[in-house]
Amino acid sequence: MNTPSKPFLLYEQSGSVVTLTMNSIETRNALTGGNAPDEFAEACARINADHSVRVVILTGAGPAFSSGGNLKHMQEMFDYSPAELREWYRTGVQRLALAVYGLEVPVIAAVNGPSIGAGCDLTTMCDIRIASENATFAESFVKVGLIPGDGGAWLLPRVVGRSKAAEMSFTGDTLTAMEALACGLVSKVVPADKLMDEARALAERIAANPGGALRMSKKLLREGEHARLDSLLEMSAGLQAIAHKTPYHVEAINAFNEKRKPDFSKF
Repeated sequence: MNTPSKPFLLYEQSGSVVTLTMNSIETRNALTGGNAPDEFAEACARINADHSVRVVILTGAGPAFSSGGNLKHMQEMFDYSPAELREWYRTGVQRLALAVYGLEVPVIAAVNGPSIGAGCDLTTMCDIRIASENATFAESFVKVGLIPGDGGAWLLPRVVGRSKAAEMSFTGDTLTAMEALACGLVSKVVPADKLMDEARALAERIAANPGGALRMSKKLLREGEHARLDSLLEMSAGLQAIAHKTPYHVEAINAFNEKRKPDFSKF
């Protein structure tokens, strides 16, 4: 179990890019049985409040991205009552899911190794997934007689489609990195030693754009997952009206007409 002297989540900022590294190698970065939900909630709130942040990279220390639930800790839960279990999920891994999914800036999952159960679902809470050749993915809850209690039944079909999500959920089978690429779970597979370089390069291309426009674009993409077209158009019109009045829009248009590169560093 993690203790305050050893943070689960390492927070590092370089320019406008924050890298969050899950750092519990001994549990293969398990998301339960420790401080992960609290630390994710705190880090995500910090990022949302800090408008100098434009992109987040999420990765794991050691050979695994995340093993999901801590199976040793689950033995301690045998004596929990149903009411206690329900509250444990609501205040634990579900709080983590809402925090990560609710990040206002683009999030890149740099999947360095196995992402199992809740670890697999954690990748789907992110916007973009890049996988190392060593990465594997499994929606494996059924293998231990459980269901995706972290929102995976909502998240996974939106990434890979209903049929593939059902196949993954009902079999619990493990996908290789290339199989994940084929079904759209990840957008790129790279050599293990190039993973963070690829993630940082992508983050820098994203971070080169205005922070406000990135946050509003992500808001629209999130709303588009459940809103009707007419409702989304109304929201788009309102946010676009705001965007037209921002200094970074003025800078972009002026730079285009003056045939120079726009400078968004101060916005």
